[in-house]
Amino acid sequence: MAVSEPSQIRPAQFADDQWYPATSARLQQTIRSLLDGAADRGLGRPLGLVVPHAGLRFSGGIAAEAYRQAMGQSYEHVAVISPLHRHYFGPYAVTLYRHYSTPLGLIPVAEEMLAGLEQLLPISRSQRDDEHSLEIQLPFLQVAIAEFSLLPVMMGEQGLDACRALTGALASLLRDKQALVVASSDLSHFHHYDAAKRLDAVIAEHIEQYDAEGLAQALALGQAEACGGGPIVTAMLACHELGARSATVLAQANSGDVWIDRSSVVGYLAAAMY
Repeated sequence: MAVSEPSQIRPAQFADDQWYPATSARLQQTIRSLLDGAADRGLGRPLGLVVPHAGLRFSGGIAAEAYRQAMGQSYEHVAVISPLHRHYFGPYAVTLYRHYSTPLGLIPVAEEMLAGLEQLLPISRSQRDDEHSLEIQLPFLQVAIAEFSLLPVMMGEQGLDACRALTGALASLLRDKQALVVASSDLSHFHHYDAAKRLDAVIAEHIEQYDAEGLAQALALGQAEACGGGPIVTAMLACHELGARSATVLAQANSGDVWIDRSSVVGYLAAAMY
């Protein structure tokens, strides 16, 4: 089949001027402006990023702090690990489509890698793929990195055992490749501003200490919250397998920093593993 055939292309579902701009020109301008406003920390070539996944007006500036570290770098493959918010397809889910679409163009799915993943894990393929936490990362990647193939994985189970299993599979597939691992996660949800900051500080501390298993335990005990806690733990573990030895929190905020309501906020964090 030709690449242009609709049956092979997952259409953009959140390019609605609420989550992110609906036209190519405005989306390109918005992403470039966010990246231009972020600081290059001189970390070298990151192996992994932790990024939030709210609408760009809420968390775009935080996400840009992570993606800025990957600008100008060459990556053959990008694995984006996200949670499943709306549907449960099993412990791990991937799209049936061969390309993802945004207003900036098409992104090829790394089909050979997905086939390899299916040999290692119980993977569900789904055409009912409306996961915003994965899609919201794609325009950033298209602008910051441009050419890459996408390995998209949505986690329906996020416990430590599920994270370890996915880590082993990703490490075996990405070892000796030019690869970036992206964990898509917001942090605490619907707490007062001050309580949210306390909860989110726990996650930041574990990331800075590169303590993935400690983070998994804190999440399991309710000492911290993250809708993509499993993706964060998996990305930290997988990047360690691929050679990362340090992690740094690049930026942290919550919706109360950009919105008048501080009575019920959502937390955001950007980090890099290198």
